[in-house]
Amino acid sequence: MSVLFTFPGQGSQRAGMLNRLAALPEALPVIEAASRTLGEDVLSWDTSEALRSTVAAQICLLTAGVAMAAVLTRRGAPPDMLAGLSIGAYPAAVVAGVLGFEDAVRLVRLRANLMQSRFPSGYGMVAVSGLEARMLQPLVDAVHKPGEPVYLANFNAPAQLVISGSNAALQQVVALALKKGAARAIRIDIAVPSHCPLFDEDAQALQLAFDEVAVRDPTLEYLSASRARVLWDGREIAHDLAYNLARPVLWHDTARLAWERGARLAVEMPSGSVLSGLTAPVFAGGRVACSDNHRPDSLAALIRRARQWIPD
Repeated sequence: MSVLFTFPGQGSQRAGMLNRLAALPEALPVIEAASRTLGEDVLSWDTSEALRSTVAAQICLLTAGVAMAAVLTRRGAPPDMLAGLSIGAYPAAVVAGVLGFEDAVRLVRLRANLMQSRFPSGYGMVAVSGLEARMLQPLVDAVHKPGEPVYLANFNAPAQLVISGSNAALQQVVALALKKGAARAIRIDIAVPSHCPLFDEDAQALQLAFDEVAVRDPTLEYLSASRARVLWDGREIAHDLAYNLARPVLWHDTARLAWERGARLAVEMPSGSVLSGLTAPVFAGGRVACSDNHRPDSLAALIRRARQWIPD
């Protein structure tokens, strides 16, 4: 059977995520390469205070994802498929061989700076649980207006959705959703309104930067969470990466696609276990594991055993 590596998005960052990985010899070269490319020690960004910055959070998630994948690959446990949520698509593309890591660092720094500059305050994202899209979308439509925009941004699970927009509009939608029967609404640790048309201009600017970077066709199955499709063309993946900040996330459909293509083990790269929780219902007949909850040797052994398993 196939093994899927998943890479989480912004909001999953945790202080110390890179410093823990720096103790692993296979991860250290990746961390050092990030520091050289940035011109400063990326480990200094690995603090609660620093990670409030969109730039620090996205760079650290990129670095942690590539570093952990390197650890597992060099211990004989590489992936067959890759999928990333939002910024997580960038480490997925690096591991798939589409982008060089240093190019990815520069592109992610540009991406994060564009996002942070566009909306320095007053915007964000909220996860709403307990309502399906057919019930939440009319509430979003009722609140949305030019001065207070709000969009349905992430389709994480049938009844676990994320809205994105101005703080005032988010508060109004949340109030309506709770009255409509939503179980809860939780603010995500993201200070920008990702995955909606508010970032269309920035996606275009990012595409211009991608046009100057060498890209290759993937050597592993690359699943786009913006399209819930396997992409095999490097330039198509580059376009997908450039525009994913302005497009909804289709995580549930992407996890189902991985299952339908034979993945039976989904392993989440650092940090946290958000994607494992979202992927587990789709992989009910298989298994999910997050790297934060396993020692690297144990996780590598789990992946190797999974490849030897033959279903009845």
